[in-house]
Amino acid sequence: MMRAPAALAVLCAATLLLAGCEHGPTAAQREAAAQAQAAAQRVAQAQQELKLYHEVLARHDVQLAASLGREIEQRYAGTPAASEVGKTLPAIAAEAAKLAHAQRLAALWDYQTDVPMEGGTQNTASINDTRSDGSQGNIQLILRRHSAWGQSVYLYAQAPGFVCNGLCRIELRVDGGKPQAWAAYLPPTGEPALFIKDDRRFISMLEKAQVIELRVDLKQGGVRTLKYEVGGFKPASFPPLAKKG
Repeated sequence: MMRAPAALAVLCAATLLLAGCEHGPTAAQREAAAQAQAAAQRVAQAQQELKLYHEVLARHDVQLAASLGREIEQRYAGTPAASEVGKTLPAIAAEAAKLAHAQRLAALWDYQTDVPMEGGTQNTASINDTRSDGSQGNIQLILRRHSAWGQSVYLYAQAPGFVCNGLCRIELRVDGGKPQAWAAYLPPTGEPALFIKDDRRFISMLEKAQVIELRVDLKQGGVRTLKYEVGGFKPASFPPLAKKG
C-alpha cells in the first residue's frame, strides 16, 4: 500500500502534466493564426470587389469600372484580384478619362429651341469663353437661327462691348493653327455684340474644331484672346427652324 506522501507526490506530478497539455497555442501562434485569417478574409473581399468590377465592365460603365479598379488596386494590393485588375485597368482608365473629357466639353454648350423672340422664334447654341485658369468667362459665342433675321454668329459681352469700326478684321485660330483674318461688324442696334460676317463658313469650321481662339478688342479690357472649347458641339441640338406650311 502506497504511503500518503508518495501518493501525494504522484498526484501533484499528474496535475502538473495535465496543466502543461492544456496550455494550448503560444501567443505567437495565436497571432499568426489571426493574421492568416485576416489575410484570407482580405483575399475573399477582394474577389467580391473583382466580381463587381467585371459586372460593371459588362454594363460598359467605364467610369465606374475605373473607380472600382483603382480602389481594388489601392485597398487590396498584392492579392490575386488586384493583379487581375491591373491587366485591364490602364485601358479602362484611359477610356474613362476620354469619356469624362467629352462630357465636360458637351456640358459647356447651352441649347435653346423654338424660343419666342421679337419678330418670330429662334434656335440658339451658346458657349462661354474659357479663361487661362480653366474657369468659364462671361463672353459668349452664340450661334443663332431666327425665323425673321436668318442665321447669325456673334460674340456677346457685357456693356460697353467691342471696338470695331465699320467692317473690321479679327484674328482667329483653329486648334492652334495659323491665324486667319475674319470680317466682323457691330450691330446697328447698339448691343454689346460683335457679329462674324461669314456665319455659314464659321459654323462649318466649328463643327470640325476642338478649340477656336478669337483675338478681339474690348472697349473695357483692351485686346484679348478669347478661347472657346467647342469640341462638344452637337449639330443635332442646333436644328434649322421648322418650316411654316
